[in-house]
Amino acid sequence: MTAPAAAPVAASQTPPAAAPAAGALNAAAIAGLPFRIELPSGVQLFEGRAAPNAKVWSVRKAGKTLARIYAGPSSQFPIYDGEQVTAAGRVSVVVPEGTRRVAMEHLFQRPVAPTEIHVWVMSPDGADRDAAERIAQSVDPK
Repeated sequence: MTAPAAAPVAASQTPPAAAPAAGALNAAAIAGLPFRIELPSGVQLFEGRAAPNAKVWSVRKAGKTLARIYAGPSSQFPIYDGEQVTAAGRVSVVVPEGTRRVAMEHLFQRPVAPTEIHVWVMSPDGADRDAAERIAQSVDPK
């Protein structure tokens, strides 16, 4: 026996959004962050441990951390060893991976608090690494 087909969604209707996982930031909370970020479907942002005048977020997909973002007065940049490249208002650490180069982390320095926004890739390899790199590249200070 086959399952019934899903009812089509009219152009004027929008399907209900998936409920965020417990602790995941909703769209309003993400809009209030000091940076913009593009999160593909199935990827969520979680606020993590905080230090005085600093916050850290985890970008997760199915419980796996793809990237992290720090916003505060003094980050631990750089985490990775690699070539530091300055472009588009940030310093990025680029490492060779086979025949390509991967941007593993980015640092934005600003004149206002938070004075540093540091983004780094956590996923080790494969499609998750590619997704993590794209997400990290999408971060831009407001």
